[in-house]
Amino acid sequence: QVQLVESGGGLVQAGGSLRLSCAASGSIFTINAMAWYRQAPGKQRELVATITSGGSTNYADSVKGRFTISRDNAKNTVYLQMNSLKPEDTAVYYCNADVVVITTSARLADYDYWGQGTQVTVSL
Repeated sequence: QVQLVESGGGLVQAGGSLRLSCAASGSIFTINAMAWYRQAPGKQRELVATITSGGSTNYADSVKGRFTISRDNAKNTVYLQMNSLKPEDTAVYYCNADVVVITTSARLADYDYWGQGTQVTVSL
C-alpha cells in the first residue's frame, strides 16, 4: 500500500557530504514520525535520527552536529543531510515511516514501513 524509495547514497571521501532522500507514495492519509537507520557490516541496525510530523528531531550521539534530518510534508519526503562524514559512517541507510493509510475498505490503519536501503561508503 505504501512504498518508501531512497536515493542519494554513494561513495565519498572522509570529510565530505551526502544528502539522502526518502519519498513515500501510496494510499497515505498522513505520516507520523519518520526516521533514518543504518546497518554496517556485521553490526545491528541502529537509529540515526528521527523527526516528528511537527518537526521535532532527535539524533544518535555519534552523528550529532554532523547530520541533519528534515522533512517536506507536502511531498511525503524525509531527508538526511550528512556532513563531515567519517569512515565509521559507512553503512546501508534505511528510512522508516509510521504511516496512517487508507485501506481498501476505506478505513484508516497505522503501519510501519521501511525503504529498501541505500549504501553510503566513506573512504579515507
